[in-house]
Amino acid sequence: MTNNIPIENQYKRTSLFEKENVNYLVRVLKRFNTVPKINNINIITSTSQPTVFKIVPNKSIIIGLSFLNQPALALVYLRYGIEWQLWYKALSGEKQNTTLCDIAALEVTKIFYNLLPKDDKEKLKHLDCSLFNLIKSTEQLNTKSLLKYKVLQEFHGLNNTNNVFEDSWKPIIENLAKPTEYLLMAGGDLRLNIDEIDLLNKYGCRPFPRPEAFTFASSTATSVSNFAYDKTDKVRSILIRNSLKIGFKNATLEFSELLKNNLKKIFKINDECEIIFSPSGTDSSLQIAAITQIISEKDITHVLVASDETGSGVPAALKGCHFENTTALNHPVKKGDKIQGFRDVEVIKIPFRDENGDLKSSVQLDKEVFTAISKTHELGRHIVLHVMDQSKLGYQSPSEKMMQNLNSLNNLSMQIIVDGSQLRLDPKDIQNYLNKGYIVTITGSKYFTGPPYSGALILPKSVSKLIHSVKNTLPEGLTQYYNHSDWPKSWFCSNNLSDGFNYGSYMRWNASIVEMDRYYKTPILYRNMGIEMFCNFVEDSIKDATFLEPLYGDETNTNAYNSKEFGIRSIRTIFPFFILKNNEVLSINNVKKLYILLNSDLSNQFEGASLEVIRLAAQKCHTGQAVNVKYSNEIESAILRISLGARVISESWVNRDISIYFRNIETQMNQITVIIKKIELILNKPGLLD
Repeated sequence: MTNNIPIENQYKRTSLFEKENVNYLVRVLKRFNTVPKINNINIITSTSQPTVFKIVPNKSIIIGLSFLNQPALALVYLRYGIEWQLWYKALSGEKQNTTLCDIAALEVTKIFYNLLPKDDKEKLKHLDCSLFNLIKSTEQLNTKSLLKYKVLQEFHGLNNTNNVFEDSWKPIIENLAKPTEYLLMAGGDLRLNIDEIDLLNKYGCRPFPRPEAFTFASSTATSVSNFAYDKTDKVRSILIRNSLKIGFKNATLEFSELLKNNLKKIFKINDECEIIFSPSGTDSSLQIAAITQIISEKDITHVLVASDETGSGVPAALKGCHFENTTALNHPVKKGDKIQGFRDVEVIKIPFRDENGDLKSSVQLDKEVFTAISKTHELGRHIVLHVMDQSKLGYQSPSEKMMQNLNSLNNLSMQIIVDGSQLRLDPKDIQNYLNKGYIVTITGSKYFTGPPYSGALILPKSVSKLIHSVKNTLPEGLTQYYNHSDWPKSWFCSNNLSDGFNYGSYMRWNASIVEMDRYYKTPILYRNMGIEMFCNFVEDSIKDATFLEPLYGDETNTNAYNSKEFGIRSIRTIFPFFILKNNEVLSINNVKKLYILLNSDLSNQFEGASLEVIRLAAQKCHTGQAVNVKYSNEIESAILRISLGARVISESWVNRDISIYFRNIETQMNQITVIIKKIELILNKPGLLD
């Protein structure tokens, strides 16, 4: 075949590159970061055969030039071709049977097509060709009738000498024949689903990279980075290869243990501590509720500090109730109903704010917590104290002094849980908590900007030994929530749970651990200086904006822990603020509307304005989600948050160059300025918030 040119070298002034087409082409090509990267596979365009699509096994993919006139079409075909090559490489010595490659590539491309934006699918829906007819078919995979997939052999020209679908392939296809972006939103709940227009989930982010947005939303959730996405995509290909080599179950168990061991290494956690992954932070609370039931025969009371700033489903989970209408394993349930097998418990809520919306002092919070524990202790109940470090608005409670005062209560039956879900902690902080016998809940999806949800419990040696010794089983209703593989394999209590693996949870944790690893590769001196530099700038920028009013100020209420040594928990890294228009605070609905507008391209609302204004309006800015907070005794409002995330540091540290590092942080500080300017632009544009 002549006139074959690598796709990246194709640029002719055809109609494709007319002004109105370029933006469309660029937008579609951005999705190429969701196409796997495979070494030594070239993508070549053919000018002599413009309608050809051919897979040359282990070498290349040849695609006709006419495909580029329909970029979305080219993207789908290339997604199929690269996926086929990925599975072909994984087959190793059994390459006479390409049925696996054909079916796996088809399954992945089906899902990939469904994740395209609605307008792209509209452009492709009338196509009539063998690949698209199979992609758009709603029929489930049928491995007993393989002849219907024979048409796929035309792409590579290989005849299957053994046209059989092996039984051992089934779990591999079911779990790993999915695009990485799909896996990153699987095994959670409906809140991870993305809309078909902007491809954003409830948290305003995507399960694939979104580099065009200025993102400082780590107090809520963040789109996965290019770096972590690529690493996780590579892991998927390794898991496919390992599953074909040693079996799906063995490969998956090895992967799960590797993730836990990597997390232990990052935080320097004792090997005798146990880690339990969970689909979300709220699921971690349900795990705590279950664990408490099997280790204590007493009546149970949970003392939930910061009940107004923890996950909205946490109180229900602690009571052993369904907190959504669908579980992470995709079982339909009824929100609020008791989960089978849980006994009644008491939950005492201690909010950070009083009935007027004012933040309580550290002394007042300590008093409320101590009183609740003392009275519950007198009743002879088992107490589970949930300590907050840090909340979604950056607060901590109770104080270390109050925790020490609990020693004055004799024969106190109590387990302490540290809510470290924001993970704005250093390794020494986690080690300190575990050494005291506290259970720590963490997520990889807040400070470390992994994909939502990435929850985990870290259990100290003492608690793990206690659970290992009990002969009770977990409440039977948890079979709808967790697999046996999610829990430590040596524990008897989890033997009654479901078989299977939550690959969504594993993949999200893989991306989170990748972010943690590169964050800690930044030398501690420069890391801490960068944190101080960035946070000081955000604080000053919010205070200087006349239309913003910071919620923070009295840091005695937020930093109850004092240390001469710098640590991430000793500095404010979450900056919540009210928004004012004409000196009046915005309503809750308008704050939520402004949050969405900030995260959208508004350039069409400013036609005829200066280029500078249009660029500002077009810039997508992702902040922490709106949180309802009273502005005064009578006025209900909400705040937005700008937060430091680990990527501010890790993405600035390039080639061990200190000068570039600080310059990169300054670039991100400039992005903060743009966010604040866009807020002002929205406030001053009539009609946007009406």
